[in-house]
Amino acid sequence: MTRVIDRLRPGQTVFSVEFFPPKSDEEERQLWRAIRELEPLDPAYVSVTYGAGGSSRDRTVRTTGRIASDTTLVPVAHLTGVNHSIAELRHVIGSYAAEGIRNVLAIRGDPPGDPMGEWIPHPEGITYAEELVRLVRECGDFSVGVAAFPHMHPRSPDLESDIRHMVNKLRAGADFSVAQMFLQPEYFLRLRDRLAQRGCHQPLLPGIMPITTPRVLGMTTQLSNMTIPDEVSAVLDPLREDAAGFRAAGLELTTRLCEKLIAEGVPALHFYSLNRAKATREVVANLGLADGVLKAA
Repeated sequence: MTRVIDRLRPGQTVFSVEFFPPKSDEEERQLWRAIRELEPLDPAYVSVTYGAGGSSRDRTVRTTGRIASDTTLVPVAHLTGVNHSIAELRHVIGSYAAEGIRNVLAIRGDPPGDPMGEWIPHPEGITYAEELVRLVRECGDFSVGVAAFPHMHPRSPDLESDIRHMVNKLRAGADFSVAQMFLQPEYFLRLRDRLAQRGCHQPLLPGIMPITTPRVLGMTTQLSNMTIPDEVSAVLDPLREDAAGFRAAGLELTTRLCEKLIAEGVPALHFYSLNRAKATREVVANLGLADGVLKAA
């Protein structure tokens, strides 16, 4: 099984896509339409999320395994420590290995029901993501990724604490990290610089949510612990009652953000797809990506 870091090419920018496991037959059909539409573009990898509290564990394993067996794509399975003992986590990791999956994104996870609620570790589980990274490493030959937060993790009391936890995850054995969404590139670039100053040079991939509707914009800010920048509001607020105009302007803003990141030499753009292919395909086309690769100028 190809590792994520083997798909990141020096001097080039590639892209990846994130999906969530379907909850119904119709959602499953939609997911596989999106997968088949994106597959010809040869993304570096595709990942499948893992519900809060392990609520979608079986669907995540099944969906990721099917991607591994039925497509040409490189799958990454998410894994969280919420409500799981070490023994249960080992079982999930073993299930991934049995499906031929060798790439795992290790995330501590949010409390079920209220993502901002109090974190209560399982009495026989893990407390920090760095422990989960070590556990995955102990269980086999996996390539391990972790989450990064350009606007700080919402539970971090200050910047120094936030960067310390991030460094600990990388030093525990993570090969790469995927950033939560942002709308201003400087936040991502400052995080990259802070990690480099501490000797952490593993690939850091920016997370991008194509802006298509006011609801998607709201999700982006809510999930990323940020407010909408004034320059974004100035463009999009007048278009909130104009669906087509909002979508066109939102994708233009998304494209400009990606162009700035490519100019800064990011190894990949990680698109949060919401199990739809169209917006990601449009941004990829706007960027001139061919077969998932943008050759350096």
